Amino acid sequence: MGNIQWGFNGVNSFAHLEHVKCLTKPETQFDIGIIGVPFDTAVSYRPGARFGPRAIRAASSRQTSFRGFNARAAINPYSSWATILDCGDIPVTPLDNAMALTQMTSAYLELGHRTPLSSTLKYPKLISLGGDHSLALAALRGLNKVHGGPIAVLHFDAHLDTWHPAKYPSPWPSDQAQFNHGSMFWIASNEGLILNGSSVHAGLRTRLSGDDWADFEDDTNQGFLRISSDDIDDLGTKGVISSILNRIGTTTPVYLSVDIDVLDPGLAPGTGTPEAGGWTSRELIKILRGIEELNVVGADIVEVAPAYDGVGEQTALAGAQVAYEILTSVVKRGLVDMGRESEVRIRDGTGERGTGEVVKEKEKAKVGEKDEL
Repeated sequence: MGNIQWGFNGVNSFAHLEHVKCLTKPETQFDIGIIGVPFDTAVSYRPGARFGPRAIRAASSRQTSFRGFNARAAINPYSSWATILDCGDIPVTPLDNAMALTQMTSAYLELGHRTPLSSTLKYPKLISLGGDHSLALAALRGLNKVHGGPIAVLHFDAHLDTWHPAKYPSPWPSDQAQFNHGSMFWIASNEGLILNGSSVHAGLRTRLSGDDWADFEDDTNQGFLRISSDDIDDLGTKGVISSILNRIGTTTPVYLSVDIDVLDPGLAPGTGTPEAGGWTSRELIKILRGIEELNVVGADIVEVAPAYDGVGEQTALAGAQVAYEILTSVVKRGLVDMGRESEVRIRDGTGERGTGEVVKEKEKAKVGEKDEL
């Protein structure tokens, strides 16, 4: 009990996890690594996401192993099977985007090839705290080398991020300028990093280029299913969850990418390219909880720019909660893959422990009770 800390104690690591500079200590082993990517010079509008990793870590300070039990998943991700470390930040330059991309890619390759502590894992899993969304290209390049092929992408965002670089105005076009936070999935798709036909955008409400549907046509050619922000009104969270699971399946390796601007700026103003009409944090969390069966091999939470946040840190808090939900699902999926479902238990209505089998949520008994959106 002597090691238990209050939320306001200790150094600024994610959820008070052990902090190790994993990139400078090649002997360090872990099952899941939290890695900061303080990079934002590939943005097209407001900068500031380089401070996102620090803000998300600070906002996670009330998450501890002592009080980390996730009631919806029936596990505490911080005290289960996985060794989880805060691996610090990738040392990325803000002065040269080409060099920054090389630094990020090298870091993902180095960490992705570490030997995990759990013998049931072939490779460790990395959850990135951004930083702008362009970091996903480096992560996908690393995952492609580690896993030996393309993987699916589940992309929560207000924007497509599959735009051809030529659709960004530039009087001095260059190869380096092609790499930005709205073109990284286009680049990744053209490099064969994304599994065509098994990927999903969710929460879209972006304006398109020009006077027609060319952006959507390009996106379709890259193999993405599009779920708009408005679709939640017709489908509900259950319908969105079903659409995602039907598209990706539960065995396909998937990279889960969450741009915080998927949320409505009235609830999460601290981001670089806000768009009105987004989802609530409750809706996003509900969807994330419903897709816990996915085979997530890597993830990110990006575009948190605390300079535009309110005094209550609401955007950073949302980012920290999203990271916690993803972490919980990855740990729970690990238990299932290990055949250790008996360790997942919830209390029944009498307050007694379950028998050891995975206990499904009881159906709602109240007549006329509406499904939560």
